[in-house]
Amino acid sequence: MASTLEEELGSVEFVQVESVQALASNFGASSTNEVPDRYIRSEVEADMVVEKGSFELQVIDLAKLRDPQFSQTEIAKLGCACGEWGFFQLINHGVDKEVLERVKADITAFFNLPVEQKEAVAIANKGVDGFGHHFIVSNEQKLDWADMLYLTTRPVNERNLRFWPTNPPTFRDTFNKYSLELNKVAGELLEAMSKDLEIESDVLFNLFKGQPQSMRMNYYPPCPQPEKVLGLSAHTDGSGITLLLHVNDVQGLQIRKDKMWFSVETLPGALVVNIGDVLEIASNGRYRSIEHRAVVNTTKERISIANFQSPCHLANMGPLPEVVKGGKENYKSLPYIEYFKGYFSDKLEGRNYMESLKIN
Repeated sequence: MASTLEEELGSVEFVQVESVQALASNFGASSTNEVPDRYIRSEVEADMVVEKGSFELQVIDLAKLRDPQFSQTEIAKLGCACGEWGFFQLINHGVDKEVLERVKADITAFFNLPVEQKEAVAIANKGVDGFGHHFIVSNEQKLDWADMLYLTTRPVNERNLRFWPTNPPTFRDTFNKYSLELNKVAGELLEAMSKDLEIESDVLFNLFKGQPQSMRMNYYPPCPQPEKVLGLSAHTDGSGITLLLHVNDVQGLQIRKDKMWFSVETLPGALVVNIGDVLEIASNGRYRSIEHRAVVNTTKERISIANFQSPCHLANMGPLPEVVKGGKENYKSLPYIEYFKGYFSDKLEGRNYMESLKIN
């Protein structure tokens, strides 16, 4: 059964392009090792990037958020992280370690399959689930140095199993368990954010009713000219909360603040969490959906899994009255499905789409 969102997004059609992993695998046999012009991004060399180790993301301890003795202090840290950077690292998140190891093994095995086997779950002409690429809307635009597998994971009855790999054989069971684990984590974060925003928790839980969830699994092949390409274009997330898992030890996440790019060094075992557009709007700008991107490595592949926690597709998206409290609303209100269609119908261009939703 197709997901409700995919049915609603029937008008979204992406231009399909060659697998980047397949393209990259040919470089060893090539005499030039020149990256095709369509992947060359002039802005990468021009952007100012702050050296690694010059800053540290706030670290939030989920065990302390649960503990009455420490929760008040930890909630204050959480609110600061969401408001200042829009990103934090989450430790002691409680996700089963065996599930994490299986997730890493299964997605690595999937991306190591021959391209024709991965294309058995390729994105359909119109839709978002499957293997391939999003946000390619013309044959002229610049391309990212990455392949991806995108799946609607929850609610369970909205999964489109046509796009869920059966190789490796454990994939479906593994990602079913992982999706459930992350919904529990997201639920606890929403509870803590409600306390920080000084609103009743059911206000946020009503917005995220049923806790709809999807995952984008990213494969960034090695690139002989990494300084000239982007693994993932600068963007904000069209979700409420994103929980990012680094599958291997290759770093590549960069976030933008004060017109500079900062490289994130992930703590072992941590999830990197960021605020999406939905929560920036719902909090009336108190929380920030920060522009971020991915860069690639010369010799090593990078694999990551972004888990998106989104509002109910029938929800109306706008500043929450309980947060605004009679003050000025800083963002437009619109049905979430209308927002989502706009987000997916355009190429990724930093914060442009978010800025269009602000009330001047």
